[in-house]
Amino acid sequence: MAVAPQDAIEQVSALMDQVDEPLKRTFQNMHQGYPTATLGRFLKAREWSVAKAHKMLMDCLDWRIQNHIDDILTKPIIPAELYRGVRDSQLIGLSGYSNEGLPVFAIGVGLSTLDKASVNYYVQSHIQINEYRDRVILPAATKKYGRYIGTCVKVLDMTGLKLSALSHIKLLTIISTVDDLNYPEKTDTYYVVNAPYVFSACWKVVKPLLQERTRRKVQVLQGCGRNELLKIMDYSSLPHFCRRENFGSSRVSSAGADVYSLDHPFHQQLYNYIKEQALSQEYVSLLKQGSFHIDVPGADTEGTNIVEALESELHKIGGHVGLTHQLNGLPINDA
Repeated sequence: MAVAPQDAIEQVSALMDQVDEPLKRTFQNMHQGYPTATLGRFLKAREWSVAKAHKMLMDCLDWRIQNHIDDILTKPIIPAELYRGVRDSQLIGLSGYSNEGLPVFAIGVGLSTLDKASVNYYVQSHIQINEYRDRVILPAATKKYGRYIGTCVKVLDMTGLKLSALSHIKLLTIISTVDDLNYPEKTDTYYVVNAPYVFSACWKVVKPLLQERTRRKVQVLQGCGRNELLKIMDYSSLPHFCRRENFGSSRVSSAGADVYSLDHPFHQQLYNYIKEQALSQEYVSLLKQGSFHIDVPGADTEGTNIVEALESELHKIGGHVGLTHQLNGLPINDA
């Protein structure tokens, strides 16, 4: 049964006071000095049910301990050439900040090939970006803007989205599950731009599956979305694929910097941070090629339901014609 927000937070907080020290330590790494806001995220994700939110949080803390998530920023993906391949095929970057100080992440959904490494490396990289966002980017934004900033904005570029996206369903399911269960309510708004027909068809299927609070977060913008996005951010923070008046995307912005590339300042800072943390934690002898395996529990989450619906719809659209990639096209255990 749901209760008033403040009462719910106080109840979950009281329950957290009773947990063992290892759980308290990983919770501290999560909340970064803002436990109330963190408890609020988990409660919001479970419609303010104290029992459900508490279970979700405890499962998350157990997952963090079992998978050594607190140490994941000491585990660089090496050699650098391998990590460059991950960055060139899993397109995400920090393009700037909104007028309210929220980090703006640009994501090349349609052009991500996810074919340069095993699934484990992509999952590792995704979690590292999540953790770097939560432990470094958001605290820095909070300090800069003088108020708590705990969420981000994501701009999803659908340029190039094709039926071959079916080959990524398994990986997308894993990443969606990780985020749904362990990083709830971290995105303030999802802006979808450059949407082709295949997205429009899938959106009609996905939208009814979304919870109302999630549905309100998703805004499908016309074309590249430039005019709408300029209402919430400066031009300098606008993702490169939103700066063009005509339909389409480019990997390079007008300033000449590829926001997705390992050479971009954000990714250089992230990668150097991880390597420095590895050295400071005396992991030098452990630095060798090999992914950081993450266990992902099977769960019937909103995200997995959406991915399954997308898979079904893409099959319908394609009529099984021209789909050269199979669902098992990405290796999971060959790290």
